Amino acid sequence: MSSEYTGDVVTGGEPAVRDLGDGLTLTKVSVGPMDNNAYLLRAATGEQLLIDAANDAGTLLALIGPAGLRAVVTTHRHADHWQALEEVVKATGAESLAHADDASGIPVVTRTLLDDDSVEVGGHTLDVIHVVGHTPGSIVLSYRGEHLFTGDSLFPGGHGRTASPENHHQIMDDLEARVFGRFGDTTWFYPGHGKDSTLGAERPDLQEWRARGW
Repeated sequence: MSSEYTGDVVTGGEPAVRDLGDGLTLTKVSVGPMDNNAYLLRAATGEQLLIDAANDAGTLLALIGPAGLRAVVTTHRHADHWQALEEVVKATGAESLAHADDASGIPVVTRTLLDDDSVEVGGHTLDVIHVVGHTPGSIVLSYRGEHLFTGDSLFPGGHGRTASPENHHQIMDDLEARVFGRFGDTTWFYPGHGKDSTLGAERPDLQEWRARGW
């Protein structure tokens, strides 16, 4: 992986590009007024997959370019993560994938996902991890257990907003069991907004997150 990648992007600024190995390249951009991250995965075969068509379809379509798009995966149903989805799908003919429990809140879904499903791009596999709490159908995508696309379920410093104490405990239980309990400290994660981090950098604070109750 390139030592130059920092994951720092700003809306309207240059994308950040990272080689994930074995011919898979990640391009991260920030789009829209809520500084949403969108992630384009491009395989050596030329096949591409987009995670969260959050906003600014023109920027995303320019990033996709003439190679086309196999699929868009929406990490959860909150509207700031799918503002450009219909336009991107219409322009590219891509599949639109989301967890079954959030699909009704997303404007176009052509295939639903469940926990332990997988998504393919150019011979590479992303594993679907269902994490309940931010929304009923939030998902994390894992590439080789080394790179996680976490939507709003995990940020540096904590999880995304929850609506009740029960939701808070749900998401903490799922993060501890399905993410931190499954992957090592060097695993890098890419959230729905802002900066990236590693599980090792966040792991010492898990009990503090649980105790603060949001």
